[in-house]
Amino acid sequence: MATEVSATENPIQSHEPDKKDHGVFEDREVGGEVDIARIERVYRKLDRRIIPAFWVLYFMCSAIRSNVGISQTMNEAQGHDLEQVLHLSPKQVSTGLALFYVCYVIFDFPSNLIMTRLSPRVWMSRIVIGVGIIGSFMAAMKAAWSLYLLRLLLGVIIAGMWPGMAYYLTLFYPPSRTGKRIGQYFTAAQVSASVVGLVSAGFQKMDGLGGLVGFQWMFLLYGIVGILVGISLLWWLPDRPLPPGETRERTGLMKWLPETTPALTGEDAQIHYQDLTRVYHRRVWTIKDLGRVLIDWRLWPLTLMYFGVVGVGIGVQNYGTVIIQSTNPNLTGIDLSLLFAPIWIMDLIAILLVTPLSDRFHRHRALFFSFPVLLQIAGLLITTYAGSASNPWPRYGGLLIVGFGLGPTVPITMTWTAEIFQHRHGEVGVAAASALVSGLGNLGSILTTYALYTGWAADDIPGPKQFRKSNLVMIGILCVSILSAVMMTVLLKVVGNRSAKQISSGSSTSDGEGVVVDAAARRELQERGLGRLWWRK
Repeated sequence: MATEVSATENPIQSHEPDKKDHGVFEDREVGGEVDIARIERVYRKLDRRIIPAFWVLYFMCSAIRSNVGISQTMNEAQGHDLEQVLHLSPKQVSTGLALFYVCYVIFDFPSNLIMTRLSPRVWMSRIVIGVGIIGSFMAAMKAAWSLYLLRLLLGVIIAGMWPGMAYYLTLFYPPSRTGKRIGQYFTAAQVSASVVGLVSAGFQKMDGLGGLVGFQWMFLLYGIVGILVGISLLWWLPDRPLPPGETRERTGLMKWLPETTPALTGEDAQIHYQDLTRVYHRRVWTIKDLGRVLIDWRLWPLTLMYFGVVGVGIGVQNYGTVIIQSTNPNLTGIDLSLLFAPIWIMDLIAILLVTPLSDRFHRHRALFFSFPVLLQIAGLLITTYAGSASNPWPRYGGLLIVGFGLGPTVPITMTWTAEIFQHRHGEVGVAAASALVSGLGNLGSILTTYALYTGWAADDIPGPKQFRKSNLVMIGILCVSILSAVMMTVLLKVVGNRSAKQISSGSSTSDGEGVVVDAAARRELQERGLGRLWWRK
């Protein structure tokens, strides 16, 4: 690998931004004035290289991870749904779904830390290839034990993907610009949920072809495509950026893997270096650095925020068709697949609307988080209490509201985590905190997949009150999320968010060393507001 540049070489001291007219900031330490419009063009160039790759990989991994949920109602009339083919009870299905998240919680943290020491591009490729292989094997499941085993392995393999993507972005973008980007590729999960629902109607038409039932064709084909996508990422994704003029030394396994072209070259690379110097001046983190992250109280409000919204999101993703079916038992499997998709279209719309605004007003993340959570609560109340046996559609409308509310909450939580922990602890802060918030927060997913809905026997009795208790539990954990966001805001006002120690981009430095404060960091002292939006040009 290329020789790393220590934070002590060319130290850059902190000072207040020198704002000039026409959106130009003076960057004395790293080379004069740079027009903001030129910086914007550089980040858009990075967008074209990174965001499509992330979108495709997240689409495939989300589809493979979640298609077990919709397989519960595929070809049900023919006796070829997941439960009947594998002879599963509802509780066994819930157990299989939850086992994935058990491994995800355990391995998220170490996976993300390993990624900081290796090539991020290769690590992401490894994850997607592994997910594709496990997804293909799911077509061969024959009994409960095979479902349990493959869901466990899938959790081990995919762990670190979601927080790893958030960490990867901070290698190329300042934290205040990551919310929109996380939202952009997070839409892949919503499109995936919609497409899985729509395409499953086609897979149901393939039922019996070649001796496979509909859901087996779905597992097999998604898995094969996932493997191909994972291999393509070795060329598609750029590696960690290097200072202009520095080359990467290929050693060990990297000699045998294909090279990828740099994300930026020439003047673009120089502008990026000047604007985001902190990611270029890094050193390898230590256990002491990691310990400072682990004892930071800011982890826990963020984790509780994530716990509620991701628990509800995964609950709706895995049991959406089951909830819809409870409102109208006369719906066919194809009907359920088609009605499932609009929930995630609403989710996608909210992401595209809210996450860009949350970046532009990045000091008000809690508001952009809490209002959508309130919409989720309202939607769940409508799904629980509205409508009647003769007119169940208001309950379905409540699910559409839940979908809209879900959209921006997960990206905003991950963005807020990166903002807080990069400033306090540098690169290791982003990697460790993102993994812990994602991993521990997914305990909410275990709750909603194992203990609620079909996993709660007393709540799974058909009738007007079916799943009422499960919906109310999800409302309860959403209230915890809102309270945590409020608590985080108040405590940050009282305690502040100053650096834990003087740090470089990589981690804490020894006492007395300078702090890398680049042009982007100085601009982040102010919100961008609604300026430079397309309708204001």
